[in-house]
Amino acid sequence: MASLSTISDIDLEKQVAALSRELAALRKAVAKRGGAYYEDGRDAASDYYSSLAERIGDTLPAIRRQGRVIEKTARDHPAKAAAVGLVVVGLIASLLFSRR
Repeated sequence: MASLSTISDIDLEKQVAALSRELAALRKAVAKRGGAYYEDGRDAASDYYSSLAERIGDTLPAIRRQGRVIEKTARDHPAKAAAVGLVVVGLIASLLFSRR
């Protein structure tokens, strides 16, 4: 009987060693695929960022000009600017409270 248990122990050890090697190979494969997915995601995000930067970069001078015009108008007519600000705050508050 002792020899039978020794044989099964050796078989189990071989199976465990084989499973360990398979697990290591699977880990490597998953790491390679994960790295590739990470690279793809990073490249896509970089492409989106550069596209967005180009679009914003083209319109940024016009946005700055409009901002200066609005600022000048607000400085020239502070009462009107305050009234418009209060109206905007009122609209936002009414939208928030109407949802409840």
